[in-house]
Amino acid sequence: MELMELSKTAMIIILGAIGLSAFGIVFGLLYKGIDRKLSAHMQGRIGPPIRQPFRDVSKLFVKENIVPENAIPWVFNLAPLVGLVATISILLYLPIAGFPSLLDNGIISPKGDLILILYLLLIPSLAMVVGGFASGSPYATVGAQREMATMIAYEFPLAIIIIAFAYRLYAQQASNVFTLSTITTTPIWGIVGPVGFIGVIILLLALVIVTPAELSKIPFDAPEAETEIAGGLLVEYSGRNLAMFYLTDGVKTVVMASLIVALFFPYNLSPIFGLKEIPAFAVDIAFYLIKVLLVIVFSVTLIRVAIARLKINQIVYTYWVWVTLIALFGLILLMWDQKAMAELNWEPVLEMLGVI
Repeated sequence: MELMELSKTAMIIILGAIGLSAFGIVFGLLYKGIDRKLSAHMQGRIGPPIRQPFRDVSKLFVKENIVPENAIPWVFNLAPLVGLVATISILLYLPIAGFPSLLDNGIISPKGDLILILYLLLIPSLAMVVGGFASGSPYATVGAQREMATMIAYEFPLAIIIIAFAYRLYAQQASNVFTLSTITTTPIWGIVGPVGFIGVIILLLALVIVTPAELSKIPFDAPEAETEIAGGLLVEYSGRNLAMFYLTDGVKTVVMASLIVALFFPYNLSPIFGLKEIPAFAVDIAFYLIKVLLVIVFSVTLIRVAIARLKINQIVYTYWVWVTLIALFGLILLMWDQKAMAELNWEPVLEMLGVI
């Protein structure tokens, strides 16, 4: 009986992984198309059709895959695949539309999956760095160096944001504070006071600023910078390898937006309307997709339309100084709020504000 249960769970995970892969790729490309269309209208242009990313990928997959003469072929060809697989793997740990993650079942119960997600988010960038160095191109080498500097810069404020969540949940005597299921079932907005509420908003702002760098979007796209280093990391890639990097970017966009939704907006509409089963599933999925779209619009589209590309030294300075200070300020407010909540009776105030 136990063997049959394990086999059933393994089959569910395999089929679920295939389904999540298709979900991430399809909606990643769809959101890329919407992002391009919206940014074009904001700049007074018509822009490409929303289905253009699907056309681009299908066209790249039938193109010849060229390997530069000075490249290390097996590393050059393996890097795009590693980046795509690592990005899709993150979807297995994310709670989609408020439902438990695929790997959070009766047999497998992830502990500290948020830390694992932080490491997995590094792999696509590292794959691009390794692929850039392996291509043997001077442009790609410059892009790889810039990508490493950018990674070092934005990972620090991102880690502070995660620590802030864990600290506040630990103060609530929650278990497994680095686990997404704990965070989504204990929304941060409901356990903080007025000061902590401001701190959470500041942490959200910091994560919104981190997102375009994580996705290598303007104004933090110095590692690619087509007008400066001809595409940088991707200058020598073509055919299916370039298509896989393109898919990685789309899936990672969904991943980052879903992570923000899971941390800050883990709410569903079905409990409000008293829906169950299929109607509840449909409403929650639709609401989740809308939340993801809004996060992408505010953290990617608006920022890259409003701000020009920064130099690499400006990018590093921005994250090491300003964004880190913003994240630290949010953490300090949460710590201050926790101390105030422990010493004073905030319940009448919170009830007045409608927080509880």
